[in-house]
Amino acid sequence: MMLADRIDALLPQTQCEQCGFHGCRPYAEAMARGEAPINRCPPGGAAGIARLAELLGTPVLPLDPEHGVEKPRALARIVEADCIGCTKCIQACPVDAIVGAAKLMHTVIADDCTGCELCVPACPVDCIVLEPMPLTQVEDPIHADNARAHFQRREARLAREQSRREAELAARKAEVGTATQTNPVLAALARARAKQGKPS
Repeated sequence: MMLADRIDALLPQTQCEQCGFHGCRPYAEAMARGEAPINRCPPGGAAGIARLAELLGTPVLPLDPEHGVEKPRALARIVEADCIGCTKCIQACPVDAIVGAAKLMHTVIADDCTGCELCVPACPVDCIVLEPMPLTQVEDPIHADNARAHFQRREARLAREQSRREAELAARKAEVGTATQTNPVLAALARARAKQGKPS
């Protein structure tokens, strides 16, 4: 098993980005390369830092306060009566634990919520509250494994969607280029824009 895998296995998989990286895995990889300290994970807290120190053979450090404070993990809950269906929380959730559709009520799948709290500042109407996460969920390695898998699936889906958008944009640009070449009016407009320094 690679060192980054072993480090990642010790992280809580909240994907909260408090460490300054886009998720637990990039933080684990930075630690494995010696580019990030072990004390940037508030959800992991002192116990998590101690486990990382033992694995890496480094001194235990206090949690870096610039990255947050250790506190009990929480679950997000949407006050459904106040939800306006804007989907901003869905876009912010790193593990797809929020379901709903535009202009319809949303809800949090409690079993999938990691307590990252990224949905809270994203909500424009403050309809998300935080409630204590059951200790069994906090300490369950299966929950962390599931969160990791959900995060990876979401990242892969977003990458596919981005690639599709880029391909569609390239196709549209190619169509415009072809039309410009075959249509004398469009060609004249393109030349005029080029002279003015404007994109065609």
